Amino acid sequence: MRTVKRPRRYLAQQRLMLIRPVLRYSAYRNAYVLRGVGNRVGPVLRLDRRPRRSRPFDGVERRRTSVA
Repeated sequence: MRTVKRPRRYLAQQRLMLIRPVLRYSAYRNAYVLRGVGNRVGPVLRLDRRPRRSRPFDGVERRRTSVA
């Protein structure tokens, strides 16, 4: 039994769609794994949802941060 989880690797949607025929979606992991052997070996891939370019922010802090 594996005690350390396999690290998730993030891929752009275009790359993920290119290799999708050899992958299946695992709801347990909320990620894509290799068909057939993905429960034991191989990469654990997730869709990269981070924005490509982040715009610089010059405004007031909008998060609710509590300063004591």
